[in-house]
Amino acid sequence: MTAVARPIHDFGDEFMSSEATSAVGLRAGFPPGRGFYCRGRFGVLGEASVPVVQAVQGFLGPNLVTAGWLAGKPVMPAEEAAARYAQAVRTWGRTNIPADVDVEHFNHLAQQLIDAADADALPLFAGWREQPCPADDPVGAAMQRIHVLREHRSACHLAAVRLSGLGAREAMVINLGVEQATHYGWHDPQPVAATLIPRWRRAEQLTDELQAPLYATLGDRQRTEFAQLVNALTASPTP
Repeated sequence: MTAVARPIHDFGDEFMSSEATSAVGLRAGFPPGRGFYCRGRFGVLGEASVPVVQAVQGFLGPNLVTAGWLAGKPVMPAEEAAARYAQAVRTWGRTNIPADVDVEHFNHLAQQLIDAADADALPLFAGWREQPCPADDPVGAAMQRIHVLREHRSACHLAAVRLSGLGAREAMVINLGVEQATHYGWHDPQPVAATLIPRWRRAEQLTDELQAPLYATLGDRQRTEFAQLVNALTASPTP
């Protein structure tokens, strides 16, 4: 369901890059930088080694993942960091999700999708699906479900990129450019040959195909409602 892919991705990015999220990590004792992000987001994998974390998440460069995961390790166990990150997800959602969104209906449809998803070869999604989602915080829960669905597409996209014959660094350069690839931890990324760009387009198509069975679990009316709710929920965050 391509209509919801971009808003779910971008709203998740807003959370991950916000100063409010960084402040949660600092208050929890994480040093400035990517420690809270790496230890929190990837903590659902447990006490994995750096190479394992890198292999599972894929798109961030080894420099960023190594520094962030190791910086966060002395602060708290992986499971605790993931729970703290989930709490930050929900807190950010309560601040940034518009008040007039029917989050109860969104949560119902989103949970149907999350429960129906095939998690084979998608370990980061599987880990986040297992994170407890409180019933007494519907707005925060809606944001957590946005995050879980974002992890599903991200994991599908990593698989699609590799199936299309691209490396993660090449995919990042094609998608975001050399400067942004550097920002996301890739050392000295080089421009990618134009002949590889069709592979990127194929990866995008494959990602949609991998997600299609998930959204097929909703009826036509439910898919329309879900797209409308995602658009309403991910409206521009409060400045």
